[in-house]
Amino acid sequence: MTLRSLLFTGLIIALPLCAADKASKPGKWVKMFNGKNLDGWKANQSPESWTVVKEDGKKTIRGQGPVSHLFWMKEECENCEFQADFKIMEGSNSGMYFRTAFGPGFPKGYEAQVNATHRDPVKTGSLYNFHKNLESPTKPGEWGTQHIIAEGNHIIIKVNDKVITDFVDEKKTFMKGYLALQQHDPKSTVYFKNLKYRRLPSAAAAKK
Repeated sequence: MTLRSLLFTGLIIALPLCAADKASKPGKWVKMFNGKNLDGWKANQSPESWTVVKEDGKKTIRGQGPVSHLFWMKEECENCEFQADFKIMEGSNSGMYFRTAFGPGFPKGYEAQVNATHRDPVKTGSLYNFHKNLESPTKPGEWGTQHIIAEGNHIIIKVNDKVITDFVDEKKTFMKGYLALQQHDPKSTVYFKNLKYRRLPSAAAAKK
C-alpha cells in the first residue's frame, strides 16, 4: 500500500471518530421557529389551535382554541436545554413539555408550567406533578423567558434567569422524548417566540 493510500485510509477511519466526538460535546443553540410558519412542528390534535401571528411587532406562535399540543418533531431531547419567550394571557394556562411522547390528549412527559392567573394554583416555573411554584414570576400579558435544563434526572427551570425549580427525579420518570407546547383549554391564549434548543452530552459521554 502506498503512503498516499495509507493516509487516505487513516482519514476515512478518523472521520467517524471525529464525528462521534463532536456529537458528545454540547451543541450550538438551534432555532426551533423560523418566524414564518410551523415547519418542523406537528399538533397531536386540533391543529387549528396553533397559528403564526404578529404580536408586539414580531411573528410568534399563538395557542388559542381547543385543547392541543404542538410537538417539535426534528429531534428528541435526552439531555438538553429548551428555552422560549412566552406571554400568557389573563386566566390562561399553558406549558412547555420536554422528554414527552407524541400522542393524543395530554402528553406523557415533563411539563414546565406556564400560568400566571389561571385557577390552577401551580404557576409558571413549576415542574408539573413534581415541584410546585405557587407564585407566578410574571404577570398576565407580560413577556417572560423560561429556560429548561434537563441533564440525567436533574431538572432546572429558570424564569427570567431566576431558578424556580431545581429538582432531582430519583425515579427517572422520563428520560427521552420530544419537546412540545401546550394549548390547555378553549379559554386560554398563549404566545411563544425565540424558541431554541441545545443538545447536551449524554451521561456516558460526560463521564469520559
